[in-house]
Order: sequence, then structure tokens, then C-alpha cells
Amino acid sequence: MGNIIRALVAFIPADRCQNYVVGDLREMPLDKMVDLSGTQLRRFPMHVCSFRELVKLYLSDNHLSSLPLELGQLQNLQILALDFNNFKALPQVVCTLKQLCILYLGNNKLCDLPNELGLLQNLQTLWVEANCLTQLPDVVCELRLLKTLHAGSNALRLLPGQLRRLRELRTIWLSGNLLTEFPPVLLHMPFLEVIDVDRNGIRYFPSLAHLPSLKLVIYDHNPCRNAPKVAKGVRRVGRWAEETPEPDHRKARRYALAEESQEAQALALAPALPPTTS
Repeated sequence: MGNIIRALVAFIPADRCQNYVVGDLREMPLDKMVDLSGTQLRRFPMHVCSFRELVKLYLSDNHLSSLPLELGQLQNLQILALDFNNFKALPQVVCTLKQLCILYLGNNKLCDLPNELGLLQNLQTLWVEANCLTQLPDVVCELRLLKTLHAGSNALRLLPGQLRRLRELRTIWLSGNLLTEFPPVLLHMPFLEVIDVDRNGIRYFPSLAHLPSLKLVIYDHNPCRNAPKVAKGVRRVGRWAEETPEPDHRKARRYALAEESQEAQALALAPALPPTTS
């Protein structure tokens, strides 16, 4: 019943109704964190913009489609969660928060990212999974400190060659896209530790044995005819991984063709999980 009431009240723009939704949040929290996730918000509570020392702001699982310019006053913000909302475009004000280290944008309706995102030069983790991206925006390649990129459950068919500029990148998650070949640029990124290309349409994997930092490669649910070769100690998750030997080429081809229709259906399953706000 409480959630139903919140949902109804959230439609009403009156300040007193918004106060009911966000509670008695009138003073700067001692832990410098505000968590308004799952509160049925349809507009951002303006008084939060007065918390100039705020470090973490979670707005996940609401009905937001815009943010006020006043959000730019939160110049100490390091974590911002906007996942599971209704954003069709990233509000420009987000790109003014230059101390951001972690930005959650998953499960929205984003088709692109603004060039101004490149201003966030402290960004280390970017979640853009489960959006409407048909290509990885070039601006992502300008985030020189980026260590983790979650871009699963989009409609990506390839990755830009400029991605190799991200020498701090350690993990890249590309599950549930439309890749038909292993992205060539990843072969030139020796600093990568985790590569996830689960649930794509990749039919052949090149050798990854030359990547010295690689620790884990996830390639399951692809119509592949071989497993990627990796260096000793690297864990593989997928067909013909450590548990069973890889069959010879002729058997592998027959096996792949026999399961082609089943693998095609699997590509659309299991969207990426949302981040927690702990």
C-alpha cells in the first residue's frame, strides 16, 4: 500500500507531496550520501542541490527524464546513479560534475552520449548497459582514467579503434549485443583483465594468449566454432573451456551449425543486472 501511495503522490508537483516522497531530507546527511532510489520520483527534489558537500547521490529506479541546472552546484559529487529511469538523453548538467568517478546510466533510453561527457576526466566506472546504443560513442574513448566499462544489452555491432587509448581500462562488459566478430581493438589492449562478450553472435575467436594481463574471458552463448586460446592461468567461461577439451575443427563446425538456431534465440536473454547502492 505504501508504494501505491508513493506512486500516486509522485504525480503531484506540490512541494508538500514531494516532501512525502523524499521524507524529511532537509539537512546534509552526515555520511554525505543521499539515496532516493525507488521512490517514484518524477522530478528532482530541488533542496538536495543545497547539499554542496554531497559525495554520493542515488536516483535509481524512478521516473526521471530531466535534471535541473542547479544540480551543477554539487561539485563534490563522486558517485551518481541514474539507472532505471526514463532518460532519452543525458542531461548536460551531469557533464559539469567534474569530480564524478562512477556514473550509472543503465536501463534508460539513451541512443547516444553528449561530447561534453569528455569533461569528466576523473570518471573510472561507466555503466551504460540496457540502453539503445547502436555504436559505442567516440566520447567514451576520451575518458582516460576509465577502468570499468559496462555496455551490455545494447545493439553494438563493433567497437571504435580509439578505444585502445584507454590504457587504464581493465574490465569491459559487452554481453547481449550484436557483435558478429570478436572486436579487433581488444586484441591491442594488453592491459585488459576481464573481457565479457557473452550472448553475442561471434562465430570465431582469435587467440588471446598474447594479452599478458588477461585473467578472465566470458564468451558463452555465442555460435562459435572454437574457444579463444588464452595464456596459462587465464579462466575461460564458455563452450570447450577448462572443464572439457575443445573438439577438432570438423566436429566443432558440425556442433556449431546444429545449435545455430538455439544460440540465436539466446542472444536476447539475460539483461545485465543493475548496480547496487550499498
